[in-house]
Amino acid sequence: MKDTITKTDLAQFTGTENWYRHPIARTVLYTDGIQYLAEKAGAYWLIDEIAFNQMQQNIRKEEFQTWTLSVDLEKSTAVLTCDDGNNNIVFSKKIEYTDFPLQEIRIFFVNNVILLPSEY
Repeated sequence: MKDTITKTDLAQFTGTENWYRHPIARTVLYTDGIQYLAEKAGAYWLIDEIAFNQMQQNIRKEEFQTWTLSVDLEKSTAVLTCDDGNNNIVFSKKIEYTDFPLQEIRIFFVNNVILLPSEY
């Protein structure tokens, strides 16, 4: 059972004390805030999406990436997009089902690190 999570909960993360290594994409690290998000929202799949998509040339070449998950809470569907930090979308994927609890979340990927905007 997942816990409830809010944007206020996530805003408390302004840095990281621990670094977590993705178990498969070993070059990808993530922060305390992302670990908290994954644990409390049951969203390890979101870390996987960001990490595994780094294998795509058009995504990997972007030094600064903004990943946005936009959720339709009533239909339990979502769209995951990645842009280059200047709103130029380089990746988009429809998520047919999700129980992610927030309407929207933005996550950054910089220097092989997945982090919350408040941790940047």
